Amino acid sequence: MGLANWLTVLRIVLIPVFVTLLVYKRPGWALAVFAIAAFTDLLDGWVARSRGKASRLGAFLDPLADKLLLTASFVTLTYLKAVPFWITAVVISRDIVLVAGALTMHVAGVRIYPRPTRVGKAATFFQVLTVLTAMIARWFGLPLGPPVVMWLAALFTVASGLQYLLQGMRVLNAASAAEGDESESPLLR
Repeated sequence: MGLANWLTVLRIVLIPVFVTLLVYKRPGWALAVFAIAAFTDLLDGWVARSRGKASRLGAFLDPLADKLLLTASFVTLTYLKAVPFWITAVVISRDIVLVAGALTMHVAGVRIYPRPTRVGKAATFFQVLTVLTAMIARWFGLPLGPPVVMWLAALFTVASGLQYLLQGMRVLNAASAAEGDESESPLLR
């Protein structure tokens, strides 16, 4: 396991530390841990690309670590009333739909190699920005983060969910069409 994967594992290990610091009202430390976790996300991708060490494990772990960190952040910040429930519901609902879609494709025997889209990257950016602004607002005793950031996060999250859903449906349709062509082949009769 290379350095990039170790950085991803570190991000996963930092999640309970981050949540604990938030719950026990240590917003400054929580913000620092979140920043370190976010930095490992940038660093692991750079290390993997620059060394040409991209791996299947990394391709699986990196988005998983991102989902776990953001889900834990939104759930905890909603519990602490630092972000409204609706934005957490949007973020988690999209992730549930994506996981269900990936499982459906796996059961159908279709191999997928998900790549983030620009809309997906924008969704992640605005989700991280929502978490950061909520933590900063909490640190300074403000009511909530800026609503425009949350609305942008919601907009890009829904748009990326729809985009991934459409891509998945195209892949499934292409796989079933290819399967249908094989069954009608005179060589297979």
